[in-house]
Amino acid sequence: MYEPRFQRTDTLIAMIGRIEAARAILLRAPIAVYWASQLRREALVRSVHHSTSIEGNPLSLEDVTDLLEGREVAAHPREKREVLNYVEALDYIDREYQNRPEKLITEETICQLHRLVMRGVLSEREAGCYRHVPVVVGIPATGEIRFRPPDWDEVPYLVADLVAWLNSHQADELMPVLHAGIAHYECVRIHPFVDGNGRAARALATLILYKRGFDTRRFFALEEYYNMDRQSYYDALAATDESGDLTEWLEYFVQGIAVEMVRLEQRITALGQIVRRAAGTEASVVGLSPRQIRALEFLLQESRLTTALYSQWNRVSRATAQRDLADMVSRGLLEQRGVGRGTYYALPRSDEAQTVSNEA
Repeated sequence: MYEPRFQRTDTLIAMIGRIEAARAILLRAPIAVYWASQLRREALVRSVHHSTSIEGNPLSLEDVTDLLEGREVAAHPREKREVLNYVEALDYIDREYQNRPEKLITEETICQLHRLVMRGVLSEREAGCYRHVPVVVGIPATGEIRFRPPDWDEVPYLVADLVAWLNSHQADELMPVLHAGIAHYECVRIHPFVDGNGRAARALATLILYKRGFDTRRFFALEEYYNMDRQSYYDALAATDESGDLTEWLEYFVQGIAVEMVRLEQRITALGQIVRRAAGTEASVVGLSPRQIRALEFLLQESRLTTALYSQWNRVSRATAQRDLADMVSRGLLEQRGVGRGTYYALPRSDEAQTVSNEA
């Protein structure tokens, strides 16, 4: 049976500790129903965008949002298919494995993940089927070969070994982030399929985190950190290929999860502040768009927001920006200040600040 090799370094232990601290805050944070739904939707969009973007899909985060909301996107059918496929894979994970520690991961599970992410992109003989040809992993721009996966005739045996380990007592004793990181790496190393191995590996890692109950609220997007610096992602994978020791890869993988968990912790803290600034009424924030929410979060850190900046940020017309901002003013979430070209928007003054101002 497959046995991973890695060292529990101080760096790895410290990052796991930070993850658990942030996760504890997220699990007990009192989040309004609307915010929870919004965070889940945003996590889905970000997961889909970043996992497909790592493999070269050119659709932007805004394009993916539009596509998933049924709006027309000017893109090649294959590019849209890749995005929709990844959504189907995440739906499958949610349906079959969310908080189901007793459900085993099988070879068919891995094949099904690949079949879903590559449906209509590869032929039916290739999607969800082990490769029968040799492959190499390289850099298309330079032709440099990064590593050579095992021969195709070894794939069935290597995947069977991996699956046996994934369901083993030894794997279950590991922290979920280590379990997922090891699965991700080994799936990429084996390279069971002719294409789409990275997407299948990231989907498998997500499945393990879901299965182990790591992300019970589904606010988490595993892939974003790795897409921000793709070269580091590939370098971490390649470093492990040379040594066989997973420590460097796991430090990188766990760091990505730590960054995302801390970002989520900060985000939820900010959302709580927004509700408190709105006199604690959930009704005043229900129905806000993601771009309006970003504006409110921005104003927790900055003193003012202009129509021009809002329009530029969100790639919307000035008329749309004015409409969004006016809506937030009518809800009592923003105040419009200044006149003419000097008009800007800010969070309402707190009662204490208003009292001081009135006394002055």
